[in-house]
Amino acid sequence: MAHHDRRFLPLSTASDTAAAQYREGIDLMLAAWPGAAEALDAAIAADPGFALAHAARARLHAMRGEPAAARACIAAAAERVARAGTERERSHVAVVALAIEGRSGEALEHALAHAEAWPCDALILSMPLGAFGLLAFSGRADHDQARVDLCERHAAAYAPDDWWFAISRGWALTENGAVALGRALTEEGFGLRRENANGAHALSHALFEDGAGAEAEALIADWLPGYDRAGVLHGHIAWHAALAALERGDAQAALALYGAHVRPGVTAGLALNVVTDAVSLLWRLSAYGHAVPAGLWDEVRAYAEPRFGEAGFGFADAHMGLLAAATGDRAGAASRIAALTALAEAGTLAAGPVVPAICRAALAFADEDWDSCVRILEPVAAEVVRLGGSGAQREVIEDTLLVALMRTGRAEAARTLLDARLHRRPSPRDARWQARLTA
Repeated sequence: MAHHDRRFLPLSTASDTAAAQYREGIDLMLAAWPGAAEALDAAIAADPGFALAHAARARLHAMRGEPAAARACIAAAAERVARAGTERERSHVAVVALAIEGRSGEALEHALAHAEAWPCDALILSMPLGAFGLLAFSGRADHDQARVDLCERHAAAYAPDDWWFAISRGWALTENGAVALGRALTEEGFGLRRENANGAHALSHALFEDGAGAEAEALIADWLPGYDRAGVLHGHIAWHAALAALERGDAQAALALYGAHVRPGVTAGLALNVVTDAVSLLWRLSAYGHAVPAGLWDEVRAYAEPRFGEAGFGFADAHMGLLAAATGDRAGAASRIAALTALAEAGTLAAGPVVPAICRAALAFADEDWDSCVRILEPVAAEVVRLGGSGAQREVIEDTLLVALMRTGRAEAARTLLDARLHRRPSPRDARWQARLTA
C-alpha cells in the first residue's frame, strides 16, 4: 500500500505506523504543539530508513536551537534519501540541510524552487514564511510583501479547509497591511484547529494590528491555560497579552504576565523569543515611564549573553543593543557596534547598517541624549523592517524614536508619526500621547 502525507504527497516508507506518526508529527510541528518530537521518533523507530522523518526531526532540533542533534539527524536523512527517495524527497532533505548548515540564502532559493514543483510540501513552504522565517531574516525590506506573494502564488494548491495554510496566508496578509482579510483568514484557520499555538499566535498579531487589544487579552486568557507550558510559543503568546496590557496603560498587569510566563527561567520558549520578548517588554516599560523592578534586567543579561554574545544576527543584535544600553554595559555595546559596523561595511550583515544604528541610538536614549537618539534613528527608520520579525516586535524601535521626539520637544514630528500609526491601527496609548501633544 502506498503512503502519503497529509496533503497527498507520496512517502517512501512501507510502514503504516511510520506514515501515520509522520503525518501526526508534521501536524504538531506546524501547530507548534507539544508531541511532535515523540511522534517523529515513533516514525523513525517504525522505519529507520524513512528519510523524511529524519529530516523533520532535524528541522525540529534546529528550531529548538539544538544544532548538533540537527546536524546528526539531517546527515541520517541525507544518507537514507540517497538510497531510497524520490526527487521530491531528495529536494526536501536538501532544503532542510542548507538551513541547518546556516546557508540561509541558498536555503531560501531552494525552498522557493521546491515550492514551484511541490507547493503542497508544507514543511518546506513554511520555512520562508513566518516572523522568523527565511524571508523575514533575509534582510529584504520587502519581506512582508514577498510572503504574501508566495502564499498567493500557491493558494490554489491548498484545500479551503487546510488550517495551516489559512493561518499562514492570513498572517502574511496581516503583516503586509491587509489586516481585515488577514484577520478573517486567520480566524477561519484557527477555528479549524484550536489546538494550534501558531494559530493563536497569528490571531494575536491580527488583533494587535487591528487595534483590538481587549479582544487579544480575552483570547489569550481563555486559550493559554490549555496550552502546555512546555510549548515553545507559550511565553511569547503571553507576551502579546502583556503588550496589550501596556497599550491600555496597565504596567502591573504587564509585569504580572511577564513574571508568570515570559521571563527567563519560567518559559520553555525558543532562546530568540525569550531574549527579544523580555528585552522589548522591559524596554517599553521604561520608555513609557514605568519602573522596571530591580534585578529583571540583570536576569535577562545573564540569560542572553551566552546565547547571543556574538554579533551577526541582526534581529538578535538590535535587542542585545537595547539590553546593553539598559544595563549600562557600554563596553559590550561598543564592541558589538564595532563588529556590526564592520559586517555591514563588508556586506555580510543581512539587515545592513540599520542594526549598529539601532544600538547607537539605544545608548543615546539610555543616556537621555534625546537629540542624538533622534539624529541616529530618523534617517534609518524606514530600514528597521530589514531586521525581520513582526511589526509588533519591531515597533519597540519606532517607540524609541517617538519617545525621543517627544522629549526633544519636536511635537510636530511626533504628531506626524503618531498620526501615521493611528491611521494604521487604533492604539489607546498612541491616542493618549496624541492628546498630550495637542493639548
